[in-house]
Amino acid sequence: MMIMLIKQIPNMLTTLRLMLALPISWLILEGNYGLVLWVAAFAGFTDGVDGWIARKLDATSRYGGIVDPLADKLLLGCIFVSLAVVGQLPWWVAATVVLRDLVIVIGAVTYHFLYGAYEAEPSLLGKLSTLLQIVFAILVLISQLTPLVAQTFLEFAQWSVIILAAASGGHYVFTWAARARASAAVLKE
Repeated sequence: MMIMLIKQIPNMLTTLRLMLALPISWLILEGNYGLVLWVAAFAGFTDGVDGWIARKLDATSRYGGIVDPLADKLLLGCIFVSLAVVGQLPWWVAATVVLRDLVIVIGAVTYHFLYGAYEAEPSLLGKLSTLLQIVFAILVLISQLTPLVAQTFLEFAQWSVIILAAASGGHYVFTWAARARASAAVLKE
């Protein structure tokens, strides 16, 4: 019984991170950037710890495999939209990040219903895009507290986020389309 409970820790941490999206958004809307950074740091910590515990205890699960990336997408999407609402980001930047994630999620769900189960395999481009989105969001939040982050650097990071979001979104579409064609060919045989 205790081992079963311990093996649920990664899923509990993932669920907690999923639930932090709304408080983080609220804190941004309230302009409490210092606390946002602390809560976001905690969310990032739980993201690393849940994966480590799951691998260490051999406690990976289908739930964690699906909800973990969804929690990341929801957190980042909420942060970008909230930053756009308070005028710290252009709307089109937030829309690009959210659209990329919607394309990925809709593609995964469509593939699942048309062709069956899939393994969530983030691409290198996808991982780089997500990492850059996280770094950029942190820089924007820090820039609200201190003038240490140069505007030119923020603009460079913003365009890097846009380019990688478009490239990784396109890569996922291409990859899933190829998988879909392969699965359709197998089904026809």
